[in-house]
Amino acid sequence: MLLNILAVGDVVGEGGQDILSRRLRELQKEEEIHFTVVNGENASGVGITPRQARGIYDAGADVITLGNHTWNRIQIADFLDKEDYILRPANYAGRVPGRGMGIYRGPQGLRIAVLNLMGRVELNPNLDSPFKAADRLLKSQPYDIALVDFHAEATSEKGAMAWYLDGRVQAVWGTHTHVPTADPQVLPKGTGFVTDLGMTGPARSVLGIRPEHSINLFLGGLPRRYEEAEGSCKLNACRFTIDTEKKKCVQVRRVDLNE
Repeated sequence: MLLNILAVGDVVGEGGQDILSRRLRELQKEEEIHFTVVNGENASGVGITPRQARGIYDAGADVITLGNHTWNRIQIADFLDKEDYILRPANYAGRVPGRGMGIYRGPQGLRIAVLNLMGRVELNPNLDSPFKAADRLLKSQPYDIALVDFHAEATSEKGAMAWYLDGRVQAVWGTHTHVPTADPQVLPKGTGFVTDLGMTGPARSVLGIRPEHSINLFLGGLPRRYEEAEGSCKLNACRFTIDTEKKKCVQVRRVDLNE
C-alpha cells in the first residue's frame, strides 16, 4: 500500500495550538493521511505542558516529538514516562524521563517506528552522538517503517543524518529552526528527506515571537522574556508517501497552510 505520513513543524504558543486544533484534521482528510507526527516542543513558547500535549494529541497527532526545550516545563517529566505517544530526544546523555523511540500501529497492522533525535552542532554538545543513537535504536526493536524527527540547528548535520540513514529508514525530517526549506527529496536508497519542516504558529513574527523582542536582543538590549507574536498563523508540514511493500519513500512534498 501507499502510506501517507504527515510531519508537522514545531508548534509555537497558543496560536500554533489553535491553528492545529482547527485545521489539522481538515489537512489530514485532504491529503489522505494515515499517520501524523507533530513536533510540540515550543507549545509553551519554550517547552510543553501535559495539558498542551493532550491538546495536540486530541487535535489529531499520533505522535508528539520534542527537542532542546524538552525540560523548560519540568512538569512534563512524569508525563513522558506515563504516555507513549510523546517522545523526547533519544540521545540525551544520562538517565532522564521518557523514551526516544516508539513503535506504533498503522494501517493493516503496520509497525511504525518513530525516532526523536537531537543534533549537537551549535545546539547541545553534551548530547550523545545522534548517529550512534540511531544505529542502536534501529537494532533494538522490530518494525516495518521507520520515521526520524531530527531536531538540529545545522543544515549540514541534518543532511548528513539523512544520507547516513538512507535505505534504513523511510523518512527523515528536520525541525528546530522554524524556517521551512524548499528541498523535499527522495535519496538514492529510498529515504524521503526535507531539511526543515518549518513551524506552526504566528506567521508575521521572528520564529513565532514578537519581532521587536529579537530586534532588541540584536541591538544589545537587556534580555527579556520572549512573547508570542499576534495575528494570523500558518501550519508548515510535509507529506511523505511510502511504498510499504518496497519500504521506500516515493514522494515528499510540502503541504503548508496559511491563514
